[in-house]
Amino acid sequence: MTRLDRLLLHVPRLRQLVLDREALAAHCARLQRERDESLERERALRQELEISTEEARALAAAAGGGRSILQRMRDDWDGRAISAPRCFIASGEPARTEESFFQSGESNVREHIHSDLENICQARDPGSMRIVEIGCGAGPLTKALAAIFGEVHAIDVSPEMIRLAGEKVGALPNVRLYANNGADLSALPSSSFHFAFSFLVFQHIPEQSIIESYVREVHRVLVPGNRVCQLALAPIVLRNDLATVVGEDLRHTRSSLV
Repeated sequence: MTRLDRLLLHVPRLRQLVLDREALAAHCARLQRERDESLERERALRQELEISTEEARALAAAAGGGRSILQRMRDDWDGRAISAPRCFIASGEPARTEESFFQSGESNVREHIHSDLENICQARDPGSMRIVEIGCGAGPLTKALAAIFGEVHAIDVSPEMIRLAGEKVGALPNVRLYANNGADLSALPSSSFHFAFSFLVFQHIPEQSIIESYVREVHRVLVPGNRVCQLALAPIVLRNDLATVVGEDLRHTRSSLV
């Protein structure tokens, strides 16, 4: 209140005017404070919204735009099959020709299967054995395995890889090809196979639970009493040993841990 206002208070007919003006000023100041507080809350809420939006975008990107892990696996390998299948499937140096591509499969089968065939077959004729190959890709090892065993049932998460494998090895009478869901062997019957093989596949699977699911499925599809597999499971890939996951009667061949 100014000095003039204090003087005006002594004038009866002006006193109420001064008091009303003071009340109006106080009311306006209160409204200004409330407005400022509302604007501050709005700024804080907008900032929280921006942060939440960025987090949602990051989560969506990490989840592959809303795709499941299995869908991302399928899409990723379909893309690789389309862009450069020999590069992404062949081990060691990328295969420059189709001939060298299948030669790489023959070389790996010699190293990991032929060298341990007695242990794998357990006195069976390999020509009478039904085997499972997990992660067959375009079929470089499938073709070499089919030259040894009676039936090769080859599975891959990528329909595009299975299409390529069909072009290369689908005509072989003892080869069966399956595009699976990326987490199990549900396309295969239980207790029907003599050996399971997978080479340089499980390190590409992003979740431990999916790897353990495959191990349990291998146990399911193999003939009871002589369950033998070669899954190329590095210890860093499978933290639990096989007995912990599925029981004591699933064993690796000597060359299966790499």
